[in-house]
Amino acid sequence: MREVLTELRRWWDAGESTAVGTVVDTFRSSPRPPGASMLVGPSGEAVGSVSGGCVEGAVYEEGQDVLRSGTARLVHYGISDDTAYSVGLTCGGQLDVFVEQVDRRTFPDFGEVADDIDAGRPVAVATVVAHPDPARVGSRLVVRPDTVSGSLGSRRADEAVTDDVRGLLATAQTETLTYGPEGERRGEGMRVFVAAHAPKPRMIVFGAIDFAAAVAELGHFLGYAVTVCDARPVFATPARLPAADEVVVAWPHTYLTAEAAAGRVDGRTVLCVLTHDPKFDVPLLEVALRLPEVGYVGAMGSRRTHDERTERLREAGLTDDELARLSSPIGLDLGARTPQETAVSIAAEIIALQWGGHGDRLSERGGPIHLHG
Repeated sequence: MREVLTELRRWWDAGESTAVGTVVDTFRSSPRPPGASMLVGPSGEAVGSVSGGCVEGAVYEEGQDVLRSGTARLVHYGISDDTAYSVGLTCGGQLDVFVEQVDRRTFPDFGEVADDIDAGRPVAVATVVAHPDPARVGSRLVVRPDTVSGSLGSRRADEAVTDDVRGLLATAQTETLTYGPEGERRGEGMRVFVAAHAPKPRMIVFGAIDFAAAVAELGHFLGYAVTVCDARPVFATPARLPAADEVVVAWPHTYLTAEAAAGRVDGRTVLCVLTHDPKFDVPLLEVALRLPEVGYVGAMGSRRTHDERTERLREAGLTDDELARLSSPIGLDLGARTPQETAVSIAAEIIALQWGGHGDRLSERGGPIHLHG
């Protein structure tokens, strides 16, 4: 939803109706994850993508029909063959797309939801995408950490789904949940798509060097809120780090300790330690490797630097399990030389660890290439 939010908000503000097709489930190798959205605008505009090109034409036709009829629907797209190329996935995957009409009548709370997403405030939208009672398809709850609005058609369903959605919202997970028609947890018949929107994940880069500028740029491209921290004010300047959302002048270990204590470090946070200077690295890594909620900790340096740093960390009392969390030397072996190439190497390692990739050449591996379904 985030990638099409601006256009959808513009049409909603104008009182126009828009068809929204959203990937709600994927199977096998699917090119876009749940939550990817495509719009069919009031004048026939197409915005966004649900499959990288495989089924966009079919979803566009469904969107036009939904705008004419006002009836939401769940559509399944499967493997392409010679007779159904235009509505199949040539990648061999399958996906479910929920197509609905969004306007001031069907989604009166959308403006407030869009405001929350833009401001980075946590909010989740739970939408019924399948139900034995067709009248309940498209009903929704808007769930925030301390409030809930809307209804899925029964109090029992609302309570069950709200509890589950708050769990997903805490970890920014988007997925489809299955219940009985009235919210029975062990039942079937009602499918609820939960789009959880939380603040951007954080990338904190320590060391305001040329490599940091390149890593910050790539981190921004990947959707992170990027902070660069360095104790040296002459280097830690926005002019030298234009892609960073925030540049902080502070001792790295002091800054990280304060951010963790304030609750601004979580399981989605990635830490890139690029200073390769023991007076900065060792105190910082003592803090970082003892934070259970950090998603990734990588440190730059040669193998000799790594060995010396590891020895210093052992002397500081870090355990083997804590040291095993450190990615050092940082990045994947891409043969990188320049700061920009090194940034790609670091980003590749972060992505591989996040999604369970191996960093191998796809041409030399078998099996599906998209693992989010």
